[in-house]
Amino acid sequence: MGKSIVIVICLAALASSSAFAQSKTRVEVYHELIEAQQSGLNYVTETSYPEVSPIYAAQVTRIRHDHFVRQSASIDDSTTH
Repeated sequence: MGKSIVIVICLAALASSSAFAQSKTRVEVYHELIEAQQSGLNYVTETSYPEVSPIYAAQVTRIRHDHFVRQSASIDDSTTH
């Protein structure tokens, strides 16, 4: 009796976790990772969360500036054509 209850609970937990894991596709997660890299979020460490680690602050500023320049250039290109 006790084993069957444990098995039922484990199966229910597996079913609920697999349903939760399927809320995003691989492509969505991949795009989120690319966006995080472009905005410099991968330079946030456990000790600096939620801010960027001071060690990486200059790199993140440069990355964000470059990303902004690229976005502005693509917007300008699309409006001129």
